[in-house]
Amino acid sequence: MPAWFISSIVHFLGIIILALITIAPPPVNEKIQAYAPPVEQVEEIKDFEIKTIPIDLTLVSNSVAPADASATIIAGSAEETETVSVIPDVDQAPSRFEISEFGNEVAPKSDLATCLQAIQGTGLMGRGDKSRAAVGIPRGMNKASEAAVARALKWLAAHQNADGSWSFDHRTGPCNGRCGNAGNLSDCRTGATAMALLPFLGAGQTHREGHYKEVLRRGLYFLTTQMKLENHGGLQTGNLAQGGGQLYSHGLAAITLCEAYGMTQDKSLMAPAQLSLNHIMYAQDPVGGGWRYEPRQAGDTSVVGWQLMALKSGHMAYLRVDPKTIHGAVHFLDTVGVDSGSYYGYTDPGKGQATTAVGLLSRMYLGWKKDNPALQRGIDYLATTGPSKTNLYYDYYATQVLCQNEGEKWDKWNVQMRDWLVAAQNSAGHQTGSWHIPGDIGADRGGRLYSTSLSTMILEVYYRHMPLYGKQAAEDDFPLGP
Repeated sequence: MPAWFISSIVHFLGIIILALITIAPPPVNEKIQAYAPPVEQVEEIKDFEIKTIPIDLTLVSNSVAPADASATIIAGSAEETETVSVIPDVDQAPSRFEISEFGNEVAPKSDLATCLQAIQGTGLMGRGDKSRAAVGIPRGMNKASEAAVARALKWLAAHQNADGSWSFDHRTGPCNGRCGNAGNLSDCRTGATAMALLPFLGAGQTHREGHYKEVLRRGLYFLTTQMKLENHGGLQTGNLAQGGGQLYSHGLAAITLCEAYGMTQDKSLMAPAQLSLNHIMYAQDPVGGGWRYEPRQAGDTSVVGWQLMALKSGHMAYLRVDPKTIHGAVHFLDTVGVDSGSYYGYTDPGKGQATTAVGLLSRMYLGWKKDNPALQRGIDYLATTGPSKTNLYYDYYATQVLCQNEGEKWDKWNVQMRDWLVAAQNSAGHQTGSWHIPGDIGADRGGRLYSTSLSTMILEVYYRHMPLYGKQAAEDDFPLGP
């Protein structure tokens, strides 16, 4: 039996199941909890008891048909790019999808958002076509870096699979082996798809605006169809962990859904985004406050970083984030930090380069002020270490830390990091626009897709997130109240 026929049957059954979920009304007394319930028979940290807040579930259907608006990828600097069509007719992803949604109670009301000091979208405003140059140029963006971003998006679009996904082993898709250095993590398509979509979102591309509307629409469709709906003690969650990626892949996918919802306010993405956050809140270690590969394991700094970025993205999009979850994350960072939080280890106190970068960026998003002595000691350490040519993961986090800190250390870092990445981008054949960094610690598993995604997001650092220490930055602070 042909593979495409089997695939069609599987997708058809999946759509039927989703349709049944959408149509079947919940019982009148059914409630869904926004926050994870307390865990039984576990000794919890004082003041880290998670309270449940029940909210009604209503079902609303919306499509994500893209709008006709378009936007340039690069504001007056790089070549114009167009959508790349790679879908065979037989396996084409559906042109629209519907998904069950929460009602108005799922997302905080405007008055609640005000109480939490959360101004919708502030952190992502620099991605807009008009604001990108205004925000990016003063922070060190130039024409060469933006041209590299444009080329990278073309490469990513050309390597999307027929079902809207991407794979770290890109040889199985439309590339057909023309690009070398594929990854071996082939069973983690949600993580790969999220890593491919994030650079588009970082450049202001959405499924409603830009040159890549169809690419984004198909990718978001794939992520929502891969979500596994689960119920944990009354808390409904959406699990996007897959294959070897586990909570890494879930965190990345949650960031993607929250950013896409926050940038477009597309109501059909609200439920998937909130469900993905609910899963993060459920999966948190109830004792140590961290996250690792499986739900409720004792945490590690690397996985914690991705979950915190997802929670931050959801918070900026008006989605619900339990303050107790944030308190737990702060507690975890306290347990792996040394020298008052200047440096961070993996699962124990330490001074790793990458983990220190993750820890410091997390502290910045959790409210540490720029003049915090521990923060500045950590930044001095990163600045002295400098960018790495074999660890893009470290570069990704450290670049954000230095950029948010600004000043002479950032200026020096930026010239080294930016110019090296632009020069290292492949410029010949089918690999044009991508990166392969020999010796990179993530290259074997993540391959060329992993390297290209991180490199592109590093070059988008100037506008991907607005300055944390600007005069409006406090409005995006995490909720830390009781």
